[in-house]
Amino acid sequence: MNNIIVYCETNGNTVADVSLELITKAHSLANQLKVDVEGILIGSETEGLEKILFAHGASIVHKAEDSRLAFYQTLPHTSIVCAIMKKEKPQIGLFGATTVGRDLAPRVASALKSGLTADCTSLEIGDHYEKKIDTRYENLLYQIRPAFGGNIVATIINPDTRPQLATVREGVMKQEALQTPLKGKVKTWKVDELVEKDDFAVEIIDRQVEEKKVNMKGAQIIVAGGYGIGSKENFELLRQLADVLGGEVGGTRAAVDAGYIDHERQIGQTGVTVRPKLYIACGISGQIQHRAGMMESSMIISINTDPNAPINSIADYVITGDFMEVVPAMIKYYKKNSK
Repeated sequence: MNNIIVYCETNGNTVADVSLELITKAHSLANQLKVDVEGILIGSETEGLEKILFAHGASIVHKAEDSRLAFYQTLPHTSIVCAIMKKEKPQIGLFGATTVGRDLAPRVASALKSGLTADCTSLEIGDHYEKKIDTRYENLLYQIRPAFGGNIVATIINPDTRPQLATVREGVMKQEALQTPLKGKVKTWKVDELVEKDDFAVEIIDRQVEEKKVNMKGAQIIVAGGYGIGSKENFELLRQLADVLGGEVGGTRAAVDAGYIDHERQIGQTGVTVRPKLYIACGISGQIQHRAGMMESSMIISINTDPNAPINSIADYVITGDFMEVVPAMIKYYKKNSK
């Protein structure tokens, strides 16, 4: 009762990264609230996956297994998640802001008559005083996300209805296993008792999935370029630096819109969120929309002709100069000194 529940997506025989990020964050929030973390696993072959959730902070894992649930389907998944939440009565429910989460979470919120904040980039616990009704609310979920095109950061609360639901963008939370996995408990649910009669009206015969060609989120070194790079050809210089360092090349939305780099490499609010060990920003002004996707990088180097560029405010090192001069010098140095 009143715990935190995380809907956990699966990729084949493992748990999706975004779900482990949410379990990790939920464990931190739960410690503040002095409650437990529960995970929901729905699928056809989830044997052993509960151990992964226990390792990241879940105390209870709800499992609903059925051969018909091998792939995500809107209706049965909605019925199952709603039934479990109605029974468990969590105070907070979290979903990844993925294709699945963005389909599932609004349906759950509507069925439970609860509020939902989409695409959060941060979650915190705090209090709120409503002056109009002279009421103080304690231990609310602060659901923080960029708004108005990323020009402001909004903190949204849901004081009156439960559960407080939110979807969270992939990569914005840190995924971290506990030093000692919890000795959790598994609750097994009978699918036919949770779903509606017509939930399985659609049968998935086959599914074709194209593997990602680029893993920006997993890159430890990223060389990123903005509109200031000037052309698609100039991005080749950044690729050469990335190759020398063993990293990936990324770009801002402006660079993608200009056709300088592919959309799958876009970093920022409308792209992917990354947290590499080294992020080299070339010709990037650093508006909040882009910073939201890379500001958790361990080290940031900014190369820009404008000493007052916003990106410099979060950079560990700032090189004021033309990337066409700086980057070739870096390539030469790294080639000379790399083992």
